[in-house]
Amino acid sequence: MPEQIDERQVRHIAVLSRLKLSDQEVATFSRQLSAILAYVGKLNELDTSNVEPTAHAVPIQNAFRKDEPEDPLTVDEALAGAPQRAGSFFKVPKVLDQDSA
Repeated sequence: MPEQIDERQVRHIAVLSRLKLSDQEVATFSRQLSAILAYVGKLNELDTSNVEPTAHAVPIQNAFRKDEPEDPLTVDEALAGAPQRAGSFFKVPKVLDQDSA
C-alpha cells in the first residue's frame, strides 16, 4: 500500500466517482488521504498477536424489549407530530393526477 496518495491518483478517483474537483481540492484530498494512510500504517505496527478477534469491542446483548401486547395509540397521539392532518388522517400532498392513475 502506498504511503502517499499523489494528485494523479486523486484525479483518477475523482473521474471514477464522477466528481469535479478544483486544483485546490485535489491538493487537499491528496494530503488528507496520505495522512489517513500514514495513520493506518502506524496501526499496523501494533502487536496484536495476543488479542482475540472480536466482532465488537465491548460485550453486547440483545436490547430489545419483550414483545408484549400494549394499548394502541390514540388518534391524537399518533397524529401529534404530523405536519398536517385531516380529521383522523395524515394529510399529504397530492402526488398523482386522476388522469395518470
